[in-house]
Amino acid sequence: CFFFNRVTLVDYLPSVLLLALLTTALGHTLFVSSIKKFSTTSASLISSLQPVYGILLALIFLNERPQMNTLIGGFIIVSTVVFESVRLSKLNKAEVG
Repeated sequence: CFFFNRVTLVDYLPSVLLLALLTTALGHTLFVSSIKKFSTTSASLISSLQPVYGILLALIFLNERPQMNTLIGGFIIVSTVVFESVRLSKLNKAEVG
C-alpha cells in the first residue's frame, strides 16, 4: 500500500509549484507568443523538439543515460523536423520564385 507522508508532501509543494509554473505556464505562454513572430508550422516544429530537449537535459543534469529506444525516438523526431523544415523552405522558395 502507498501512503503519503504529509511533512514530505508539504516540503516538496513549493518545488512542485515552481516546476509547474516554469514548465507548464511559462512554456505555454512562450509557445503562444512565438506564434505571433513565427508561422504556426515553425512554432509547432520547434515545439516538437521538446522531448529531445528533455532527453538532453536529463543527460546533462541528472546523468541519466537514455536507452536505445529513446535514442531512436529522438532521432525520428529530429529527422522529421529537419525533413519538414527543408520541405517548407523549398515550398517558400517556389512561391517566391
